[in-house]
Amino acid sequence: MSMAQQAEPAVGTPPAPGPGGRDGRTAERPLALRILARPEVGVFLGAVAVLVFFLVAAPAVRQGGSMATVLYQSSTIGIMALPVALLMIGGEFDLSSGVAVVSSALTASMLSYQLTLNVWAGVIVALVVSLGIGAFNGWMVVRTGLPSFLVTLGTFLILQGVNLAVTKLVTGNVATDDISDMDGFDQARKVFASSFDIGGVQVKITVVWWLAFAALATWALLRTKYGNWIFAVGGNKDSARAVGVPVDFTKITLFMAVGFGAWFVGMHQLFSFNTVQSGEGVGQELIFIAAAVIGGCLLTGGYGSAIGPVFGAFMFGMVNQGIVYAGWNPDWFKAFLGVMLLGAVLINLWVQRTATRR
Repeated sequence: MSMAQQAEPAVGTPPAPGPGGRDGRTAERPLALRILARPEVGVFLGAVAVLVFFLVAAPAVRQGGSMATVLYQSSTIGIMALPVALLMIGGEFDLSSGVAVVSSALTASMLSYQLTLNVWAGVIVALVVSLGIGAFNGWMVVRTGLPSFLVTLGTFLILQGVNLAVTKLVTGNVATDDISDMDGFDQARKVFASSFDIGGVQVKITVVWWLAFAALATWALLRTKYGNWIFAVGGNKDSARAVGVPVDFTKITLFMAVGFGAWFVGMHQLFSFNTVQSGEGVGQELIFIAAAVIGGCLLTGGYGSAIGPVFGAFMFGMVNQGIVYAGWNPDWFKAFLGVMLLGAVLINLWVQRTATRR
């Protein structure tokens, strides 16, 4: 056989067209598999199951006031779970997010009180500090190449010590002074910690902020170039860099988004209770990460959504309050969370495997 004959492409019979004139090579996957491929499907089903369970087991949950409390508990977790989830999709972790919330509140409270400033001055400075902490974490990760687990663990320990030491040094106590009678407090409280009435039920403003942030995060993730960058750097940062994605910028801004979330939740805590305990926040970072994982975000990065963590946070709030309304021992709360986390991981694994089948 000649070389020309060897190079000549083989001509075969194309596959028979399928329904609608499409052949097997271009046939779309079934609708059910495309729905299952969404990362939030598993947690949505889990959230519905948890809600139905507690509606039956704890009749008090059926009351409007009880559900408002559940939503409030969910919102305080969910606001932070959103940027944590985006960061995880980008392939990184932030173990300092829990104590960063307290750092933000302490900064705003002590600066305003000690310098007798309008509380909005403290709020703005706290925002700068929170964004700075996030930028520092991101810069350290991209400049050193160290795992974000190690970098943010170091930040966690630093902030934990600074929170306690500086508070004792400035106030002589482990808590800040009451700022409820200072200028600007009432206006700030309306923004961060007010309530409004719906059908005779008091709903916290954080629920509105939570849903608004979720909508914004979903739009950014699915409808903007920046969202594509997040998925790209989480999937494979070297490949993303090779096609022109600004990997360092994306990662640093994701850490800063976590800082923004910490600032907002910190302001809510400050203007809800008028004072801040410097030792709080430890362990909350695991709750935020767990809500994101339950919401369908992979620990390996490159996969997830902003809607999933909303349902994940709701499950946390539902279990937290549902145990109380059911009259059970609240010591079982962490055990329930562990079961939820393992169950969510297994469900997500099953959903992904099912969705990839032809």
